[in-house]
Amino acid sequence: MTAVRIGLLGVAHLHVDEYVGNLRVAGAEVVGVTDGDPVRGEQWAQTHGVRWFPSPEALLAEGVQGVLVCSETAHHRGLVEVAAAAGVAVLCEKPLATTEEDSTAVVEACRRAGVPLMTAFPMRFSPVLRQAVEAVEAGGLGRVQACTGTNQGRLPMAQRSWFVDAALSGGGAIVDHTVHLADVLRWLLGSDPVEVYAVANRVLHGQVVTVETGGLVVLTFADGTYASIDCSWSRPAQYPTWGGMALDLVCERGVLAVDAFSQYLTVYGGPAGQLAWPAWGSSPDQGLIDEFVEVAAGRRAPSVTGEDGHQATRIALAALESARTGQPVRLPGPGSPAERQEGVAAER
Repeated sequence: MTAVRIGLLGVAHLHVDEYVGNLRVAGAEVVGVTDGDPVRGEQWAQTHGVRWFPSPEALLAEGVQGVLVCSETAHHRGLVEVAAAAGVAVLCEKPLATTEEDSTAVVEACRRAGVPLMTAFPMRFSPVLRQAVEAVEAGGLGRVQACTGTNQGRLPMAQRSWFVDAALSGGGAIVDHTVHLADVLRWLLGSDPVEVYAVANRVLHGQVVTVETGGLVVLTFADGTYASIDCSWSRPAQYPTWGGMALDLVCERGVLAVDAFSQYLTVYGGPAGQLAWPAWGSSPDQGLIDEFVEVAAGRRAPSVTGEDGHQATRIALAALESARTGQPVRLPGPGSPAERQEGVAAER
């Protein structure tokens, strides 16, 4: 079987460092990489043994079947539009854009071109979270009534400083860490929230950055279910891992507690001379990339779509607006599984 040909549009997002290995494990051919910063891009290409291209157009001309868009968030729209016009499948990093207008444009560009669009939500491929969703859908616990989620991490300046530049990222911790749990909650509850309320501060790292570093987001759903998301950059620089994701569900007939990153080893010392928690469980990133390779080959439709990414982006942007104004933000639009599925079908 001929290897599926994949290109990389941008290396700004830190996940691309793992994605290149995931692609190779999946049996894909990594055709090349391009980046808006030639110095950064060529250096990354040399480090990872990937051919460098001076522009997206030059890379797409090599006959790739799919691309990973891993640029700064503000540049997603332009890169997705170029890829969609070339007729290739797209996997775009989260959030889809820094504004709702650009997020809509990303989805529409792929829809008009008739190309599949996936959003990089690897937690959809976490066995732990999949079991949690199955447990809720089985009905034994009854209706979910409340959810408490945490997605905390370290200040990302050391890895990629653009994360703390609002012009490129759209915001700070709220934008960075709300979308994953927002997507998990939509997936688990089968509906979209109707109201978002958020508070934020810069108690941590306030002397270093101007974006919010701490945030608490509350989502209210049409049936009265509510959920909170701690999306703070609250882990110290010396923390053994980047952070984690946990979710507690209070249901009618029981509770369910999920820790998506609890499978790790504890290592003291070594080359870095520090405490570390290397993960040994299955890789959600690998599951994400495995599916995208199949999508790019035309062998399946994506299970996590651009519409999913758009709705999660809307939630994060609404949280940012609520934190700014101090008022809850209403979210009009599709809120049922059937309405959401219409959007998925249209993308296909």
